[in-house]
Amino acid sequence: MITVATWNLLHRVHAENWDEGTIRRWPDEAARIAAITAVLAARTEQVIALQEVSGDQLTSLRAALPRRAVHAFRYPRVPTPRRGRDLLHDRTEHLVLLTDGPSTRIGADAFADDKGKGALAVRVGGDADGTLVIATHVSGDRRRTGQLAHLAALAGPTTVLLGDFNTTGDTIEAGLGEGFTAARFTADSTPTRPGQSRGFIDHVVTRGATASTATVEDPGGLSDHNIVHATITTPRDRRPRAGSASNATRET
Repeated sequence: MITVATWNLLHRVHAENWDEGTIRRWPDEAARIAAITAVLAARTEQVIALQEVSGDQLTSLRAALPRRAVHAFRYPRVPTPRRGRDLLHDRTEHLVLLTDGPSTRIGADAFADDKGKGALAVRVGGDADGTLVIATHVSGDRRRTGQLAHLAALAGPTTVLLGDFNTTGDTIEAGLGEGFTAARFTADSTPTRPGQSRGFIDHVVTRGATASTATVEDPGGLSDHNIVHATITTPRDRRPRAGSASNATRET
């Protein structure tokens, strides 16, 4: 089994440009970055996907998480402040995968029609048969059609996609195609992005694996998104162990 989580951290420039409520709760960006890092350092998931990670936040994570692999992809687009406030030393924006245990970066790219969105792929498990995990951030308009098709092409036989898809699970499944399943949320679940019309836009999606019901946690108003986590069961988990009764030779 693999435990996974995904969280859009809200890049400070985007927060300022769109006047998100988070900036009023956290006027000191350095303090918010430290608090986000503390939350992530305390989490136990084996794989954590992060979106909208600023260069300052990435530096903080690398310093605080020496025992985790920090895989990062820098977008070609650098967010530009529109309100005159620039509270970051490094305004670059990244997709990140934090992994605990063996992992290998497979590739990363920005979507051709949105240089501030894209995908980062890492294989976890230490061998060629390991699970492919893709962190992603998908555009919230018609561009998602081609972007989802691109993600489907990147996927392998056993794949977990984690990220901010800016749409519902049903739309994701239709866009990715047959074999992909978005984990469901309980009826009383907190939205992944409170106050947003579609509500549940951050997802755990699988192909060739099974996800538990996704759980949503409020990280204390540190971002405009909540944390989503789930447990993944892969085909390897379902194989009989050597010497087990189901695998033993019957004697007569």
